[in-house]
Amino acid sequence: MPHDTSLEQRIQALEDREAIRALKSHYFAVCDAKDPEGMRACFVDGPVDIDYGAVGCFDNADALVAVFQDIGCHPHMVEMHHGLNPRIRLTGPDEAEGDWALQYQLINTRDMTLTQLGARYEDRYRRTAEGWKIAATRCIVHSTLVVQLGEDALRRVMAGAPPQGALDAA
Repeated sequence: MPHDTSLEQRIQALEDREAIRALKSHYFAVCDAKDPEGMRACFVDGPVDIDYGAVGCFDNADALVAVFQDIGCHPHMVEMHHGLNPRIRLTGPDEAEGDWALQYQLINTRDMTLTQLGARYEDRYRRTAEGWKIAATRCIVHSTLVVQLGEDALRRVMAGAPPQGALDAA
């Protein structure tokens, strides 16, 4: 950041970056919680540019949410999204870009598979009246591991979400 910016501008830049981090963290959390409305609220209204590779490309957030509901919003799909190493660049007063590493895990308790992905998100953000929102996002998968859970491959000790109260007792 240039030294000739005012204290107010530097504080605003810090607040903007933190708001974008909070937005992306919220996005990961609502995906894991199977919350379609929460997911939709992370995106700008109107046209967006979403490229999620094998999941699909979308020009509006509602189309992505429909696929999310169809594929992911089931009790047998236990997901965990971890966003890491964010690099956020403000490109204008109401525009920003960001790169995130993604560590993703899916336990499919119906098919008894474990999928782990290493990926990178390339995002563009826009400030709206409601705050920062995702205007474009691209997920580039770098590594994939799929393991069949069962007696033939790995011995399954536990699969899926923890039983109710299991974490409270720990």
